[in-house]
Amino acid sequence: MNFDNVEGDILNQDVEVIINSWNRNIIPWWLLLPQGVSGAIKKVGGTKPFKEVAKFGAIPLGEARLTSSGKLPFEAIIHVAGINMFWFATRYSIEQSVINAMKIVDSKGYKSVAFPLIGAGSGNRSEQWSLEIMQSAFSNIESTAKVKIVKYFK
Repeated sequence: MNFDNVEGDILNQDVEVIINSWNRNIIPWWLLLPQGVSGAIKKVGGTKPFKEVAKFGAIPLGEARLTSSGKLPFEAIIHVAGINMFWFATRYSIEQSVINAMKIVDSKGYKSVAFPLIGAGSGNRSEQWSLEIMQSAFSNIESTAKVKIVKYFK
């Protein structure tokens, strides 16, 4: 599968759907102070996607859930449970997040998707570590969707 590594803001990517590296949904979203991608989504797109993802209840580690994009210009947001209850990303949680997000992308027929570096930041992992695991996971997936892995550029 082909993917592009880009630098920038995930909210400024020209794609149909974005990925939000989320927690397992055990702690209610309104008790959290979202950071990174989640914080940007909440600030620009509003709380609607988080209210929708809350209805799914606890999300198994590495699983993915689809919501609307709130006020954002995307068709949807896919939230992945990329970090465990101890706020760490694991090889398993990152690989499964990529695989399960891409299953939704393909089943819904989305043609383009942007992923943040799952596990970097709130997942307490380095950008390079997360990137390598994500690239490995993508290399085992068959999809026609255009994929961007977005490294946040400050």
